[in-house]
Order: sequence, then C-alpha cells, then structure tokens
Amino acid sequence: MVRALLLAAFVSAAAAFSSFCPRNLPTHAATRSSNLSMKIYDWKRRTADESAIHEEEFTFDNLRSAPGSRKRKNRKGRGISAGQGATCGFGMRGQKSRSGRPTRPGFEGGQQPLYRRLPKFEGRPTGPGHQKEVFNLIKLDDINGVEEGSTVSFDSLLETGATTKAKYSIHKVVVGREDFAAKGVTVQAHAFTKGARDAIEGAGGKCELLSKTTGAVLAA
Repeated sequence: MVRALLLAAFVSAAAAFSSFCPRNLPTHAATRSSNLSMKIYDWKRRTADESAIHEEEFTFDNLRSAPGSRKRKNRKGRGISAGQGATCGFGMRGQKSRSGRPTRPGFEGGQQPLYRRLPKFEGRPTGPGHQKEVFNLIKLDDINGVEEGSTVSFDSLLETGATTKAKYSIHKVVVGREDFAAKGVTVQAHAFTKGARDAIEGAGGKCELLSKTTGAVLAA
C-alpha cells in the first residue's frame, strides 16, 4: 500500500515537472520566425560597416557623417561621475592647473624653445651661412605693351608707367596671368623663373642677367 502511494506521488510529480519543459510547448511557437529583417550599423565607431554606403543613392534624407567624425564634446566641471569634474583633468597643483592660460604658445619652461633653436642648426634654410633673398617681382603682363625689339628693364617700365615703385632693389621676372605677347624683346633683370625665360625666348626675345650689386649685365 505504501509502495503504491509513493509510486503515485512520483508519477504526479514527474507529470507536473514535464509540463514546464520546452517539448510540451506548441509546435507553431517553435517554428515561427520573425519577418523583421534589418541591418544594424554602428555609426559611432570607426570600424563600423560602411558597405551599405556604396550601395545606396545619397539624398538629403539619408546623408550621414562618417564614423568617428563627430565626437560628443567633453563637458568639464559638471560632476565627478563624468570623469572630468572638479579639477577638469588639470590636477590639483601646479602652474598649469590655474585659471587662464599660464604660459604662452611655444613656451618650454624656460629652456631655449624650438623656434629659437632651429635658426642655429647647420644646414637649415635659416641657419648659419644661409640668407634669404627677396626680389621685386616683374610680371610678363607688364612687358606686353612694349615695342618689338626693344630693351626692357625695371627702370624703363617705371618710366612708362607699366609698373610702380619697388620696395626691393633686385628684380625677378615671373609669369603673369595673361599670355606673353611681346616679340623679340630683350629683358634685363636680376633673376628669371624657368617659365618666364621660356616664354621670352619662345617669342624670339633674350634674357640678360644683371649683377645684384653693380647692376651690370652678366650674361644673356
């Protein structure tokens, strides 16, 4: 009798437990699939999938920024939970923790700064033994109005009013915006660019190089 009661209790417990198992769920719930199909792109990371960008046509309603190009600004001094509260990431002591800008741009704490060390380096364009030459520029546009076969210099252009007075005493002929139209002219200057020399010689003219100190003709 006792064995029969225990067996009946075990059978009822097993039946109750089996009612919670997934195998007793309806078959339509297991086989049903969602009709929602969408691609999720993480536009906040630089490693986001950008394959869809090249497959769609850009319009005003689907334009978006590149991943990582727009970063949320860092709000400082708005509580310690944000990570930049209280001292705002500048620490508690020291000159750089004070309000305002404590040092000027380029200041290196008192040692010789970089912009004062570079001119002292050997081989640099601004180092020892190097000197920068600044020329007054004569454009080919100013020479277009001269007569054919004439000799042109800065002084002659200044007399005719083709150019204005110069700040520097040495002159360099450069290419202008207009095409060079003067034929067979002899141009005297202290320097010529390659494009200006080719344009003058291509029109049957000649380039004469002047000395930077005496102004005498050195070579043609």
